[in-house]
Amino acid sequence: MNDTTSIPDASIPDTSPSDQVIPDMPALNHGGSPDTVTAFEQLPLDDTLRRSIKEAGFVTPRPVQAATIPSALEGFDVLGLAQTGTGKTAAFVLPILQRIVTDPRRGPRALILAPTRELAMQIQAETRLLAKYTKAKVITVFGGVSAGTQIRGLKAKPDIIVACPGRLLDLFGRGFVDLSHVETLVIDEADHMFDMGFLPDIRKIIAALPDDRQNLMFSATMPSAIRKLANTVLYKPEVFELEHAAPIETIEHALYPVAATRKVDLLLHLLEGSDFKSGIVFSRTKHRTKKLAEQLTNKGHEAVALQGNMTQGQRDRAMKGFREGRFNVLVATDIAARGIDVAGISHVIYFDIPNTPDAYTHRIGRTGRAECSGKAYTFVAREDAQQVKAIERKLGVKIKRRVVDGFETQPDDEKRYVHAQRNGKHNSSGGGPSKSTHPQRHGRDSNSKGAGPGGGRRRTNRVARAS
Repeated sequence: MNDTTSIPDASIPDTSPSDQVIPDMPALNHGGSPDTVTAFEQLPLDDTLRRSIKEAGFVTPRPVQAATIPSALEGFDVLGLAQTGTGKTAAFVLPILQRIVTDPRRGPRALILAPTRELAMQIQAETRLLAKYTKAKVITVFGGVSAGTQIRGLKAKPDIIVACPGRLLDLFGRGFVDLSHVETLVIDEADHMFDMGFLPDIRKIIAALPDDRQNLMFSATMPSAIRKLANTVLYKPEVFELEHAAPIETIEHALYPVAATRKVDLLLHLLEGSDFKSGIVFSRTKHRTKKLAEQLTNKGHEAVALQGNMTQGQRDRAMKGFREGRFNVLVATDIAARGIDVAGISHVIYFDIPNTPDAYTHRIGRTGRAECSGKAYTFVAREDAQQVKAIERKLGVKIKRRVVDGFETQPDDEKRYVHAQRNGKHNSSGGGPSKSTHPQRHGRDSNSKGAGPGGGRRRTNRVARAS
């Protein structure tokens, strides 16, 4: 391979045909119904995959799997909208493995893009589980760690690359990544890619891929920028939306009105409840996340922080400790926590209300995963009233309020908090609203047109279903 490879210009003209418009997405109105597949045995999968599926304990496909796997196996592009915890990873990994097992070729054959290191590692782990009895090789590529091991893995021509866009582009530009044989592109958590400002990088990556390929895109929400990307990248896709507007039915969610100065005390009260086993606490800022974890630890709880300023080693140790039960409270920012998949989480608590209605339903999916029950509670202060109304309009229902005596919002408390902020004093308890209640911007590129060679192509050799 050459020592240097030019990275294509991200400003490729939008060549999408005029009739290439992703339709509005009523639930499962495109491409079939999950009711048509009720068991993995009904899917045309290789015996090696059936064996690993059975060993992993999978019996009945989850709705997103039943809806999308048949179309993906047929070689169609797929756009799936589904909440966190619905089984999206197996939905795109199984069709990829089926193609690799039944038609061995030179790799890399599939590229899976993920927004965070944690999600990339999670996808790799599940892929290895499902590929246990095959010869398929999968590696991860992401920043925050030495590139040496990743470069050696790439030289071995793996079948599947699971990557974060930044490090992948870096290694591609240095000539260490060969994308010329990629047959399947997966963009997972596409909305979060947008939130983190990755769309320009994704367009550059798409420009380096073969035109004739299959594209699978999954997202919890569908902002306009992601719809534009889908219109550009996907070719006549099968489109599925699964119960998107409402939280997963097994999740009990409620709002807790609380004075800003009493949030930490209310959190301690809930963590000491008899029904609490383990949970994630979401905080809006890195500083508050770190401080809140320290406060909970000082009060006798096994708490650990997960936020963007931590090194990869620190993040790995935090997640490993949480998964193994050495910590039962994970305090995290939403960006750092994207990709968390831990069994048995009983509670998700939003110390700060999510910035958007879609983020509310998406975050809730972190409890009640795999159709288990869970509780999702949101602390709301007086200044959150408009955001609460927006969430309830999105859901179409009024969210249950739970008032705990002594913790409800008190006007005098709010006045004292505002007065302290104006005088440059910070609440020692860590409670109260953040300095800005507006969503942070992360280099969004919402006005740029989606680019990439995929949108206007007319395939002559559609990826066929492996038989």
